[in-house]
Amino acid sequence: MLVIHSGMQFIGGRRQAEGERCLHSRRAVDNSPMGYAFYQATRHEVDLAAQAAADAFTCYSQTSLEERAVFLARIADEIDALGDDFIALASEETALPPARLQGERSRTSGQMRLFATLLRRGDIHAARIDTAQPERKPLPRVDIRQCYIPLGPIAIFGASNFPLAFSTAGGDTSSALAAGCTVVFKAHSGHMATAEIIAEAIERAIIATQMPAGVFNMIYGNSVGADLVKHPIIQAVGFTGSLAGGRALFDVAMQRPQPIPVFAEMSSINPVIVLPNALAQRGEPIAQELANSFTLGSGQFCTKPGIILGIRSPEFDQFITHLTQEITLRPAQSMLNQGTLLNYQKGIHQLDDEPLMTRLAIGEHHENQASSMLYRADIALLLNKNALLQEEVFGPVAIVIEVESQYQLLHAIDCLQGQLTATLIGEHDELANAHELSRRLQSIAGRVVVNGYPTGVEVCDAVVHGGPYPATSDARGTSVGTLAIWRFLRPICFQNYPKSLLPPALQDHNPLNISRLINGVMSREVL
Repeated sequence: MLVIHSGMQFIGGRRQAEGERCLHSRRAVDNSPMGYAFYQATRHEVDLAAQAAADAFTCYSQTSLEERAVFLARIADEIDALGDDFIALASEETALPPARLQGERSRTSGQMRLFATLLRRGDIHAARIDTAQPERKPLPRVDIRQCYIPLGPIAIFGASNFPLAFSTAGGDTSSALAAGCTVVFKAHSGHMATAEIIAEAIERAIIATQMPAGVFNMIYGNSVGADLVKHPIIQAVGFTGSLAGGRALFDVAMQRPQPIPVFAEMSSINPVIVLPNALAQRGEPIAQELANSFTLGSGQFCTKPGIILGIRSPEFDQFITHLTQEITLRPAQSMLNQGTLLNYQKGIHQLDDEPLMTRLAIGEHHENQASSMLYRADIALLLNKNALLQEEVFGPVAIVIEVESQYQLLHAIDCLQGQLTATLIGEHDELANAHELSRRLQSIAGRVVVNGYPTGVEVCDAVVHGGPYPATSDARGTSVGTLAIWRFLRPICFQNYPKSLLPPALQDHNPLNISRLINGVMSREVL
């Protein structure tokens, strides 16, 4: 049976509370209290959590990849073992339907197991060896070897819209733990009870696999984020949330005496370009599919299509008519919490107040729920880089924009900021000649989708969930997929090092039996 426990901080394997019990979980559908109270973390507890992570890092960073893999797999097992009462609790806190949360639970445990698989492959060492060349002229070369090591304790902030997959045991936590880093996690205020149950599952896995107690720590509070990022023990930050929140943490990190990397996924409008032949062939189903995508989950996906671009034509006009009809039929939906709904309503008011923006359609309306919306914007707003077309409105709304020509379409894409995704919908003949369009989309997005829709991010080795600013604070990383682990590793070089002190990945006899770049050639050979 599911039991909500103390509401205290998770610090070094113990529960403690110094602050006030003043944080309350609320039902997403009506903002009523659920009866669960949590303690606001104090600045001292932030320090204790960071110190616990540092103490654990000394031991945890030296664990073998197999030991870490077993640990991650055990976390996955503990999450999978959570029953229907847990799903009901998470649904109550977030208004997400049970089926969606069951799928998200599987995704959360699945990505833990994916990182376990990555660890067992051994390729995260990225070992390189350039052996000594004492006879080289005019100067000899000494023995030089390189591999990757964990950064240190990581501060991670959970997302509101994915209480499992992007939260307590989400992609940032799993990739940091896989890298050999310890974690201080700040629970999201929108689902604190859900976070507590997941943290307890992680704690059970820590005990079962005999990992150091402070490998994972969790604190509650609305005012501790900056203190956590400022703490000198913390060596990197993982964040998923708003542009304002991510940028604030980035600025704090840059102002530290020792600046640290911040990997923040923040804001994206995810443009969709619909080409003329595609609209002529299948305009009505495209309209339906697009409406499904941007209203899915009340539009609370970071990959929700926010802008739809098309070239002026009768087919584009008809497509807009179909899209308008689709939106008028959409039911109202609950959002994650009252704050999210209020922010959505504020964004809609800003669109309504813009003279060059026209509301085309509104879906069903219910109090305390979000109505689906469709707007049409004058191309001048985009060409002038108006902020309304650069920052996402988090919720079930999209904006269509008509351009005059292929040339203006390319110019419009150049006026967009960095994106998580960009989507191109077209027929085979027009896609075959879309080289310039493809190049422009690659320059602004981390993932380019053709004849599909960006909502839904596959968890796999090849996926990228990132992109140029302001989609993320660092376009070189991803928060989904195994590439995410590299955010929390750094290269280290050993020059002329005693063989007895080399890490296993670089030892002559290759005890890990991994592929290594040896004198410019990939090999598993023994030196």
